[in-house]
This record gives sequence, structure tokens and C-alpha cells, in this order.
Amino acid sequence: MVDVIIILLLLLIIGGAVAYIAKQKKNGVKCIGCPDSGSCTGHCNGACEAGNCNGSCLCHEE
Repeated sequence: MVDVIIILLLLLIIGGAVAYIAKQKKNGVKCIGCPDSGSCTGHCNGACEAGNCNGSCLCHEE
């Protein structure tokens, strides 16, 4: 019984993460890890558009 509860919790967590990613992509967010990628002002040098928001994205720096 404990195994079933653990499996259900894991499925719930993974399902929630997938739903969040799908919702963000539907809203047009290019890079989910970047907090301002949905309102990018063009200072990204292509980082957000390419999905490479690994610190090189300058969306939030003016």
C-alpha cells in the first residue's frame, strides 16, 4: 500500500511539472527558467528564443 501512495505522489508531482511547462509554453514563454523571458525587450541576443537562458540572457538587465 505504501508503494502505491509513493507512486501516486510521484505521478502527481511529475504531472504538475508537465502541466506547468505546457501552460508556460502556451503563453509564449520562450525560456521557462528566465523570469522575464515572456516580456523580453530584445536584449537577449537570441538566448531566450533559442531556449538557452543559462545566465547569458539579458532580458532583465537594462
